[in-house]
Amino acid sequence: MKRVLFLIMPMLLFVFAFQPTHLFTVKGSVTDESGQPLSSVAIQYKGVSQKAFTNSKGYYQITVPSKNGQLIFSALGYATTVVNIKGKSEINVSLKKSTVTVQQEVILSGKAAKYRTMSNADKMQSPMMLSRMPNSYTTQDDGGYYSSSGNDEKVIDFNREGYDKITENPFKKVNDYPLSTFSIDVDAASYSNVRRFLNQGQLPPAGAVRIEEMINYFKYDYDQPTNGQPFSIHTEIASAPWNTKNKLVLIGLQGKKIPTDNLPASNLVFLIDVSGSMWSSNKLPLVKASLKMLVDQLREQDKISLVVYAGAAGLVLPPTSGAEKTKIKDAIDKLNAGGSTAGGAGIKLAYKTAEENFMKNGNNRVILCTDGDFNVGESSDDAMERLIEEKRKTGVFLTVLGYGMGNYQDAKMQKLADKGNGNHAYIDGISEAKKVLVNEFGGTLFTIAKDVKLQIEFNPAKVQGYRLIGYENRMLAKEDFNDDKKDAGELGSGHTVTAIYEVIPVGVESDFLKDVDPLKYQKEKTKLSPTAHNGEILTVKFRYKEPDGEVSKLIVQPVKDENIALANTSDNFRFATAVAEFGMLLRNSAFKSNATYTNVLEMARHARGKDDEGYRSEFIRLVESTQMLAKAQPEKDEMPLSQPIRKMDLTGK
Repeated sequence: MKRVLFLIMPMLLFVFAFQPTHLFTVKGSVTDESGQPLSSVAIQYKGVSQKAFTNSKGYYQITVPSKNGQLIFSALGYATTVVNIKGKSEINVSLKKSTVTVQQEVILSGKAAKYRTMSNADKMQSPMMLSRMPNSYTTQDDGGYYSSSGNDEKVIDFNREGYDKITENPFKKVNDYPLSTFSIDVDAASYSNVRRFLNQGQLPPAGAVRIEEMINYFKYDYDQPTNGQPFSIHTEIASAPWNTKNKLVLIGLQGKKIPTDNLPASNLVFLIDVSGSMWSSNKLPLVKASLKMLVDQLREQDKISLVVYAGAAGLVLPPTSGAEKTKIKDAIDKLNAGGSTAGGAGIKLAYKTAEENFMKNGNNRVILCTDGDFNVGESSDDAMERLIEEKRKTGVFLTVLGYGMGNYQDAKMQKLADKGNGNHAYIDGISEAKKVLVNEFGGTLFTIAKDVKLQIEFNPAKVQGYRLIGYENRMLAKEDFNDDKKDAGELGSGHTVTAIYEVIPVGVESDFLKDVDPLKYQKEKTKLSPTAHNGEILTVKFRYKEPDGEVSKLIVQPVKDENIALANTSDNFRFATAVAEFGMLLRNSAFKSNATYTNVLEMARHARGKDDEGYRSEFIRLVESTQMLAKAQPEKDEMPLSQPIRKMDLTGK
C-alpha cells in the first residue's frame, strides 16, 4: 500500500498543482469627496503585487484571484482605503484627503537624485530613494486601464534621460524688435511626460517642461474654418492673472476636421524598436497594445507594414490591407525585445518600404515607436537629423511615439519629429495611447497644412514690450517667414494650436524692460498716437503650404486692443492661461511674478467647460498633487551634493 501511495503521490501533486484558477474581475470608479473623478489611483488586491490604475475619468478594472479578499485604493494626497470584495463585481470608492503626514526623503549624489515616498508609519531607512513604478502592464478592452505586476519598487536613475536646456523667451522691446516669428507646434509629448513625473511623486526637470506642448495637449472650442481655408484664426485679450498690469493675447488655430471616412488612403509603416532597452513593460508591451488600437481604426483601403530594428533591421510584415486586422495583430504579438539598437538602419528600411508603396494623394507616414536610446550605427543627433531631413523630401511624413522611463531620450525624439515633417507624442499609459491613436486619429496621422508659420507685428502705440510663452525651440528669424525653403510645423485634421503672448502696455513701468544708451547713428523713432491704426494692438500673419505644395499661402488678420476682465473671457482663454501659469511654476520661471498653484486651480476649475474625456479634470487633480509636492521642496542652498536631505512634509500643511 505504501508503495502504491508512493507511486501515485507525484501524479496527485501534479494534478492539483495545475488546477484551473477561477479569476474574478472587478471594475468601478474612484472619486474625491466632492464627487470629482480621480485619475492615476492605484488599485491592488491585498497579498498580490498586481495593480490597476484609474483612467482620466476615474474608471478602473482589475482581475483578481478570488471573489473574496480586499482591494487597496491609494493615491498621493489621499487616505488609503481598503474595501472587502465580498463577491461584488463593481466597487465604487470615494477617497478622503489624507491627514497622514507623507514625507519624502531625498538623497543627492553627483549623478542623480533618487526619491522614496514614506508615511509616518514607514520608518525604514534606505541607502537610496525608490520610485514606485509598475513593472509590467496588461491592457483591458475597456480602454484607459493598465495593470502592473511584479516588484513595484524600482530604482529609476533619471540621469540617463535626455532633455535639451530651455532658455525662456525674454521680454523684448517693440521699438527694437517689432516682429515675433515662430513655427506652430502641435506636439503634446511634454504634458504626458510631465504627468508621468508628477504621478511618481516627483517634480519634472525644467528641460521636460515645454509650456506650448502642455497648452496644446488640450482641445479648445474654436469655430471650424470656412471659405475653404484649412484652419480658422481666433484671438482674445485680457489682463494677465500673475501680473495684472500686463495683458495676455491668445492666438488660436483650428484645423479643419475631416471625417474618418473621407480621409485619404494611408500607407503606414510601423517602425518598432525591439532592442534590449525596450524589454520593460512600459515600453514594448505598451507599444504592442498601442498599435493594436491603431489597427482597429484602419480601413480596407489602408495598408500597413511592420519594420523592426535591434542589432539589425528587418521587415516582419509586408504591406497588408487594414481589413486583415487579425493578421496584423498576430505579427505585432510576435514581437520581442533583445539586442542593441541600430536606429539608423531601421529608419532607412522604414522609409524605403514607405517609398516602394507610396500612395499618390494618400497619407504616407512612418510611425516610429521607441525610447530613443539609439546606440549603434547612425546614433548621433546630427547624423540622424540629416538622414530624416533627406527622407522627408520623398513626401513621407513621420510620427514619433515615445515610450518608457529611465533612459527616455526626449531631446532626440523632438529633433527627429521636427526634421521629419511630423509630430511627437509621449505614451505614458494605455489611456494616452487611446487619446493619440484613437480619439485624435485624424489629427495625429493626417496632415492638412505643412510649414505653418506665424509672424506677429506689434503696434508700438499700444505695446512697449512682449514675450511669447513657450515655443522656445520653434522661434524663427524674421526673414524665415517669407522663405518657403524654411521648414516649419504641420497641422493635422481637427487639431487646435494655441499661442499666448504676455505684453506690457505703453505707460506701464516694468523691471523686465531694460534701457540702453541713446544710439548715435540712428534717428529716434516718432511716437505714435494710441489711436493710430484704428486701435490695433497687433497684426497676425500666417503662412502655410498644402501637404503636397511647395509655395506658401498668406493670411493676414489685424487684432484690435480690448480691455476685458479675466472673469469675462472664454473657457478657452482661462483654461489655456491656467496651463501656462502651471508650466511657469513647474519651470520656476523668471517671469512668473505672482503666479500660484491656488490661482491655477481657481482658473482651471471655473474654465473646465465641456470635458467629455476627463482630461481637464485630470489636470486639476495633477495641479493639486503638484501643489503638495512643491511645498515639500527644499531651497537649493539646502541641497549640497552627496549629503542626505531631511525628510519633508508633503501634505501641504
